[in-house]
Amino acid sequence: MTAIRMVSSVLLLVLMQSGAFCARRFRGGRNPQPRRSPPPPTYRADRGDTTESFPLDFTAVEENMDNFMTQVKNLAQSLYPCSAQKLDYDMKLNFLENTSVTCNDGSPAGYYLKESRGSRRWLIFLEGGWYCFNKENCDSRYETMRRLMSSSKWPQTKTGTGILSPLPEENPHWWNANMVFLPYCSSDVWSGATAKTEQSGYAFMGSLIIQEVVKDLLNKGLDNAKVLLLAGSSAGGTGVLLNVDHVAELLEGLGHTGIQVRGLSDSGWFLDNKQYHCTDCVDAVSCAPTETIKRGIKYWGGVVPERCRQTHEGEEWNCFFGYRVFPSIKSPVFVVQWLFDEAQLTADNIQLTGQPVQEGQWRYIQNLGIELRNTLKDVPAMFAPACLSHEVITRNYWIDVQVKGTSLPRALHCWDRSLNDNRNNKAPPKGCPVHLIDSCPWPHCNPTCPTIRDQFTGQEMNVIQFLMHMGFDVQKMAQQQGMDPSKLLGMLSSGS
Repeated sequence: MTAIRMVSSVLLLVLMQSGAFCARRFRGGRNPQPRRSPPPPTYRADRGDTTESFPLDFTAVEENMDNFMTQVKNLAQSLYPCSAQKLDYDMKLNFLENTSVTCNDGSPAGYYLKESRGSRRWLIFLEGGWYCFNKENCDSRYETMRRLMSSSKWPQTKTGTGILSPLPEENPHWWNANMVFLPYCSSDVWSGATAKTEQSGYAFMGSLIIQEVVKDLLNKGLDNAKVLLLAGSSAGGTGVLLNVDHVAELLEGLGHTGIQVRGLSDSGWFLDNKQYHCTDCVDAVSCAPTETIKRGIKYWGGVVPERCRQTHEGEEWNCFFGYRVFPSIKSPVFVVQWLFDEAQLTADNIQLTGQPVQEGQWRYIQNLGIELRNTLKDVPAMFAPACLSHEVITRNYWIDVQVKGTSLPRALHCWDRSLNDNRNNKAPPKGCPVHLIDSCPWPHCNPTCPTIRDQFTGQEMNVIQFLMHMGFDVQKMAQQQGMDPSKLLGMLSSGS
């Protein structure tokens, strides 16, 4: 038996070294540009990560060691060529088993899946893409953005990026999870539960699509999950807030009480504030956010969390705005929100292209940052950089943005650990922050913000160039801050 143990150790070493070698070679070809090296992924019992296992039965070879060693040698030789092959890291398209749950145009809804055998962590991502709220602008959306209303031309595979990437250097803490991408084809902020009718002309089934995907995944390994993270960006981020408790309740009702359901909402924390400049309500971009949601929730047959519905009975549209729905959510949710969100500014009719903004617009933008900070102050787990942008968790730069010296992947890892420690009655980890919000007052005052480019020339702009383009008055701002203008310019130049 001692010999058997030695051979099994050799075989395991061969498997691990060959797999690591293949992964290194493929990652090097996929991402050749130099990047800041992240810390190597750690493996902890409380994270639920497990190395993929290969069940081996040695009893049959105890009397035939020579033959067994020959098989080990052949296996090692067969694994070596994989270093020159492209590993299959893509997510593959699956359509729902329940064909009655569809996209807007009645085509089948579905999802992309990349399984990670051995991992008990699952990540389901909800795609964003605005919405439509009446027959006219839904018809227009169908003509111009059909991919967001129909599955008829979806590709067979999809490559994960950001938090959906299977590469540790791009996704330090979630790379080994089972990845699921839900394409957005319901145009209802993932809230609808209404079949196609003659009057509406479209089906709005976003909420039902999520539930059916979860049911399908139970047959693909989700039933053995330890953690399910429901994530999403933009309309998908709002969809997380609307659906995370529904998913938890669904799994509990089906008897899967051991799965910890959590939410990650990126760029979906919108405000129902007054527009800078009021216009006619023609489409989702020009219309005030409150007005589009009021019209949309009726058109979609929108479903909101029950506790929020009871709080805002008769005015359920309130539940589409983060700071109003968040207090009613029972599941743990991590909120990621740019303090100067481009989609929020667009909805508020602030245009940042062409001429520098006027003084009134500049004040409006600054006040938006203040309002967002105020709505986020009681959110326990959040990451809010003072940047002008929209969406982040699936961007290739998501590991580079920091708030107070902590990156977003690090903050999410700290959040994971704190939730696990809470369940095990342990003290929260020290030096591992989860409530991170910038305090500087201007767009892009955080030096790790994504690069800004001039809309017309395509050239990169530094912080001073960007602020000047925005109509930033150095003299006036220095006076407001009680400092010398040259000192303020120096701080901006150095990214302080």
